[in-house]
Amino acid sequence: MQKIIPNLWFDGNAKEAAEYYLSVFKDAKMINTTYYPSTEAEGLADFQKDFAGKVLTVEFEVLGMRFIGINAGPMFKFNEAISLMIPCKDQAEIDYYWNALTANGGEESVCGWLKDKYGLSWQVCPENWEELSKKPGAFKKMMGMKKFIIADF
Repeated sequence: MQKIIPNLWFDGNAKEAAEYYLSVFKDAKMINTTYYPSTEAEGLADFQKDFAGKVLTVEFEVLGMRFIGINAGPMFKFNEAISLMIPCKDQAEIDYYWNALTANGGEESVCGWLKDKYGLSWQVCPENWEELSKKPGAFKKMMGMKKFIIADF
């Protein structure tokens, strides 16, 4: 069993986000869904009343790694302080993940970084990026790219 499971905070759309990730990552799967209690008597706090009976968590697996998405309100948002790296075997795989994760409201950044439509940060890079980064002028090239273009190294 995976010893550390990232828990991703969503504002009421954790199931939608998990289904999106399942559509992007071909081997992904839904593992479990839990629900908020339906009444205050079952333990809901005042601030949770809007969530009564709705999805609390979704557990899903992407590329062999488990995640939990929690519906917990608008108090916290994703930022670039943490990102998920996808080491890609070739340019076609980079293009696939880049296009899929920036679609429908995702945002490109620099140096292989992007945010998906839920605001989660990703790094889509060649699996040999460390080797490529040692080439003369590579750092400057990397910082000038949004999506990595392997042939440009």
